[in-house]
Amino acid sequence: QEWKNTFATWDPKDFCNITKIVLPAEAYWSPPIFILEKVNGQSSNLDYVDVMHNGIFNYTQALQVTLTCSLMIFKFPFDTQTCNLSIASFLYPAVTDLIMRTRLTPAEMMHNSHGILLTDGEWKFTNLSVIEFVETMNDEKFGVVTYVISMERRPTLYVLNLILPTCALYLLDMAVLFGPSSLEEKISFQIAIILGSSMLAVILNDILPTSSNRPPVIGNH
Repeated sequence: QEWKNTFATWDPKDFCNITKIVLPAEAYWSPPIFILEKVNGQSSNLDYVDVMHNGIFNYTQALQVTLTCSLMIFKFPFDTQTCNLSIASFLYPAVTDLIMRTRLTPAEMMHNSHGILLTDGEWKFTNLSVIEFVETMNDEKFGVVTYVISMERRPTLYVLNLILPTCALYLLDMAVLFGPSSLEEKISFQIAIILGSSMLAVILNDILPTSSNRPPVIGNH
C-alpha cells in the first residue's frame, strides 16, 4: 500500500539528510482494507511502515489467505479457472474520503508475480487483469479494486495416473469381450476388470475436485 500524508513531511537538510524512517504501523493512520472473498488467513508480524520525507507512506505486509472461488471443472484435467480477489474499504466513502487505485499495471504485476511465486506446482499462473469500480452500499459509494486471476491446471500427472489407466482398462475389456477365449475365461477376465474399475473409481473419487456444480467429463464416464 502507498498513500500520502501531507502532515508527515520534513526537510532532510534539517535532519542530517534523513529521507526515510521506519515506524510501527500503529504510529500513523493507515487505510483499512478488506478482502471480500477471504475465508481465513494468516498475516506476518512485520507491521512497520516506511515514511518518506515528502509524506509518502509505503506499507508492505505478507498475507497468506484462503479465498472462495467458483470452479468450472467440466474439462478437468484440462481446465482453466478464473478467480477474483477484491480489495475494498467500507469505512471511508470513495467520493469524499478514500479513493483506491492500483499503482502497477497488470503487465508489471504479472512480471512480479512470475518472479516471486513458485511456478512448479499443479497450477500455472497465466493472466492477471484489474477492474476498478465503485460499489454502492447503504446509499454510500465505496471504491473496490478486483484482481481477476487466471490459472491453468497442469494435466500431466492426471493423464499418467488417471486417464491412461482408465483407457487401458476399457481397451482390455473390449479385447476380452471380442476375443477368441472361452466363455468361462471371458467371465473371469470381466470380473477382474470390474474389480479393477471399482478400485479406480474409488481413487477417482479422491482425485476429482468436488467444488463444482457440474462434474467433469471423466467423472461422468
